[in-house]
Amino acid sequence: MGNKSLEILICDARLGAPIPTPFVFHLTSDEIPTVGLALLRAGIAKSPTDPVLARKGCFGVFGKRKEWDSPIYAGDRLELYSALLIDPKTVRRKKANQNQDAKFQAAAAKRKARRL
Repeated sequence: MGNKSLEILICDARLGAPIPTPFVFHLTSDEIPTVGLALLRAGIAKSPTDPVLARKGCFGVFGKRKEWDSPIYAGDRLELYSALLIDPKTVRRKKANQNQDAKFQAAAAKRKARRL
């Protein structure tokens, strides 16, 4: 068994518009192709605890979040994501509170109209 190569696309969306770039990395016979190995060979990360990629959900394959040791296959698109600007949980909570406020204001207006 000799060396084999694996060709993937690396799509970096951390600094603006995503730019897919082809990347080929060579594997020895005893290496298993993983997302972490691809990130190491591409020079994006130095280790699994690298602060650049330490936060959860900062990379994935074809839009699905993957772990460091997830397998990667030829033709996959490895994507690097930027940090979220707005927490979706906070937005939903704020929207729900606005709906509650509107409901309370409508009830108060009805009570005021009955008194007049």
